[in-house]
Amino acid sequence: MTAPRTPLTLAEVETIARTAHAGRTDKAGHPYAEHLAAVAHGVRARSGTDEQIAAAWLHDAVEDDALSAAWLAAAALPQQVKDMVLAVTRRDGEDLSAYARRILATPGALLIKESDLAHNADPARLAVLEPATRTRLTAKYAQVRALLGLTAGEPPIEQPDPANTADD
Repeated sequence: MTAPRTPLTLAEVETIARTAHAGRTDKAGHPYAEHLAAVAHGVRARSGTDEQIAAAWLHDAVEDDALSAAWLAAAALPQQVKDMVLAVTRRDGEDLSAYARRILATPGALLIKESDLAHNADPARLAVLEPATRTRLTAKYAQVRALLGLTAGEPPIEQPDPANTADD
């Protein structure tokens, strides 16, 4: 009989997510890990659980092929974390309404997607994009928010200064 594995800590999940996305950048050319940190921070600021924060760190890992679905299935994570990550993972060719229904049907996933959308739709982030990309993404994010029943116009959660995150 095999002893149960100790679940990964939030610090370990963060390290895995940062490593998996190392060298990747967002549409504005910023390190992708900044987006992951912002989404995790947004979940924490919205009183999310540790499981939701872990899922926030991993929310784009499978969708972006930074980690495989097989890795996620085998990871020492609670099933709820795995379920939330898969719920917010958009599948190739998937209709937005089917995507939204899956998020709504998965306990805890809506908070992760809400934080993700809040960061993605941050006017400061969108301002540096080409106008056509900014217009397309703004409409897409508004459509997803509507499908999820989220109110429009929520101000982004203030992000911590990365220079002040070291433990002293």
